[in-house]
This record gives sequence, structure tokens and C-alpha cells, in this order.
Amino acid sequence: MLPSRYFYDLTQPEIAEHFKRSGLVIMPAGSVEQHGPHLPTGTDSIAANVIAHAVAERMDGIVLPGTQLGVTPMHAPFAGTITLTPDTYMRLVIETCSSTAKHGAKYLLILNWHEGNIPSLAIAAETLHRQHGMTVLTVQACYVANELFGHQCGGLTHGGEIEALAVMANRPDLVHLDRVDYSSDHSHGHHMDKLRRTHSYQPVLTDIRCIAPTGWYGDPKNATADRGEELVATVADSITTEATEIFKQLDTVLGGGTAEVRSFRQAV
Repeated sequence: MLPSRYFYDLTQPEIAEHFKRSGLVIMPAGSVEQHGPHLPTGTDSIAANVIAHAVAERMDGIVLPGTQLGVTPMHAPFAGTITLTPDTYMRLVIETCSSTAKHGAKYLLILNWHEGNIPSLAIAAETLHRQHGMTVLTVQACYVANELFGHQCGGLTHGGEIEALAVMANRPDLVHLDRVDYSSDHSHGHHMDKLRRTHSYQPVLTDIRCIAPTGWYGDPKNATADRGEELVATVADSITTEATEIFKQLDTVLGGGTAEVRSFRQAV
């Protein structure tokens, strides 16, 4: 049993042994952006990290020290937002994960909580598989949370209950429900979010003000730490079940990897 599930907490021999035994690394992906007057700017990264850790415990994985930053020009009009360019972000993800592949990491689970990262992560995942021999699965954890809790939390809103719960599970001291104020119109926010989340049509919006003029919308007032812990555990259980099955299927269809992948693994 590892003394920690965080890569940077472990010694070199512990990591080397883990690569031989399990070979699973988990990359949390989030962002630093404004979340209204009541949630921290690191909400997406905190959510990704706490769920990644819970999944690592269940799947015998190690959580990589991924960047807390993401691709979020959508929120740039508001103070508190730091965004990377897609190219910079992809390089960070690829170089972090490929470093572990060189030493034996075989499976990569990218656990994302920020929608703005999705296009860049898709390209990074493809590169890590084809050029670095990793079996890669990307999970949009925020969508999993919405599927499981959206009906009772008013859906996946920016700064709403689901995001408040994800932070409260790990850092309740950073959630200030007494400061909740000036939420944008919920009906407009839901309409615009539904428009941009369809499979068939993807409009480009100038920034978050197209969805929520104040920068956020939702109703987090019923969020509690206990319910946050329930959300994290339930989402982690769901991801563990699905990801375990998908990795098994990938092992079957890849037969241990394509010829290029097998060649790469033999080389390292």
C-alpha cells in the first residue's frame, strides 16, 4: 500500500514499484477563473484534484502534479482569471504525462472539471497514445457530476450548487455562502449552457457574459460539507466502475497496444 496517492509525496522506488504493479497515473485538469463572490478561483482545480484522489484510492493510481491552470479565455473579462493558450496547456499535459510513460506508466486517466480544456485535452490524449504509448481515457468529471446530481442541484451551473459541493468536500473554509449575491438569470444561463453542450452544434461565445452577465449563475445556498463528501464519493465510484471497464475493453481491442505502442514500451 502506498503511503500517499500524490506523485510528489512518493519516493523514487515507490513510484517505480507502482509503475510495475499498476501503471496507472491520473492527471487532474481544472482551471483558475472567477466563480462569483462565494467560491474560490481554483474551484475547478480543487474539484478535479479531490475527485482524482478518490479515484486513485479506488483504482490503485497515482495523482500527477498537473498544472492548476487551464484554458479559460471565456472568463478573462473578470479579475481572478488566469488562462493559458491551448498550445502551452497541451505541452504541459503531454510533457508531464510522457515523463511517466518513459519509466513505465501504462495507463493514463485524465480527469477534467473545466469545459474550456476539452479540445486541448483531446489533442494531448491522442499524442500521448500515439507517440508515447499510453492507454488513455479522458473523463469529463463535471458532466458525470451533473448526470448524478444535476436533478437535485439545479444542473451544472457556473458557481452553483454542484461546484460549491465539490469544493466543500475538501476545502469548506473556501466557500462563503453568506456572500452569495447577484446571480445572473437562471433561465438564460441554462438556455445558453444547453446550446453550447449539444453534440451536434457548438457555437463560439465571446465570453462568460453571454451566459451570465454577472459572471456566475446558480443557487448554492443548500450546499454542505457532508453533501459535498457524498458527491465526491458517488462521482468517484461511478468513474471507477466505468473507467475500469473501459480500460479492460481497451486492453482487449489494443492487444496490449498497437505495434508502435509495443515497440515504444520495449524501448523504454
